[in-house]
Amino acid sequence: MPSRRVITGRSQEPRRRFAEELRLLRQERGESLRQLAEALGWDASLFGKLESGATLGSPEVAQALDQHYGTPGLLLALWELAVGDPTQFKEQYRRYMTLESEAVSLWHYAVSAPPGLLQTDGYVREALAVGWIKSQELDQQIEARAGRRKLLEGDDPPPFRAILSEAVLRTGLRDVRAWREQLEFLVAAAERPRITLQVVPFRAGLHSLMNTVVKFLRLTDGRTVAYTENDVRGELIEETSQVEELQRAYDAVRDLALSPAESRTFTLRMLEEVLCEPST
Repeated sequence: MPSRRVITGRSQEPRRRFAEELRLLRQERGESLRQLAEALGWDASLFGKLESGATLGSPEVAQALDQHYGTPGLLLALWELAVGDPTQFKEQYRRYMTLESEAVSLWHYAVSAPPGLLQTDGYVREALAVGWIKSQELDQQIEARAGRRKLLEGDDPPPFRAILSEAVLRTGLRDVRAWREQLEFLVAAAERPRITLQVVPFRAGLHSLMNTVVKFLRLTDGRTVAYTENDVRGELIEETSQVEELQRAYDAVRDLALSPAESRTFTLRMLEEVLCEPST
């Protein structure tokens, strides 16, 4: 008879499972956090946060731990699952995040903040802090956003087009240095072959999306779904006629936008203005 499958009883949630495995592996070795830190060269507090689930760390840390414990690829695989886990996000966003990770192309229109896929850690930290998210939850949400950025990285990322209202480039952070980094990131992102950024200047006047953040996802089955969002709620739209109506509005806004080259020049001008300001 085949042997019975052993049920570990460990968490099925990727982030918690990663933390549990790290803690169990260290305990099986009989090592303290301090001893682990001395062996790998990172601060002991980092490993404490990893084992409590407060942070996921980096792939380099996961690889070093794999080597230390003799678990080639296991911890890195768990780390990748944890970073991409949609349950890290608030419940109302999870289905969208799952679809986003599977999309073959993406289009966004941003009203006053950079698209989430192009937000730096510094931007995310200040934006979420404004919403009164603090401490451990704040760190987890920053890591979750960083994980989303990986969608546009690698050898074959999906095409991504973002149209930004001029307000996106003029609504800065209180932390001037972090704001500079955000603008620099947008300039660098626009140079990637699969990313297209365009700016709608204020002089373009009124249009039908001026108060609506909208995102479109082209899925592997050929469908396109849309997601609209404001500060209070987001709505995933899958009904074809509604998606097509939003697409027509998006195309009309794109007709008002500067070309990608003109948009890059515009963004660089915004960056130059910030560079002339003193750091805080």
